[in-house]
Amino acid sequence: MAVTINIEHKNPNDIMDIVRELRASGLVQGVHFDFAYHQSVWDDMIGEIPRYTRFTFYEDKYSTLFALKYLS
Repeated sequence: MAVTINIEHKNPNDIMDIVRELRASGLVQGVHFDFAYHQSVWDDMIGEIPRYTRFTFYEDKYSTLFALKYLS
């Protein structure tokens, strides 16, 4: 079962550093994880929706380690 984790307010350079770390640790994009960067947008009803990146992990153990490292 896939697990998604959102990281908010990080710029694309910071996100790419995280992706490089994941790849360097042996994870393969498209097999172990995927990610999608979403720019901030303005909504007339609620205001600014901040930028975020959604990481999807295809094994629970990788999502747990990721959350402990990057969401603490």
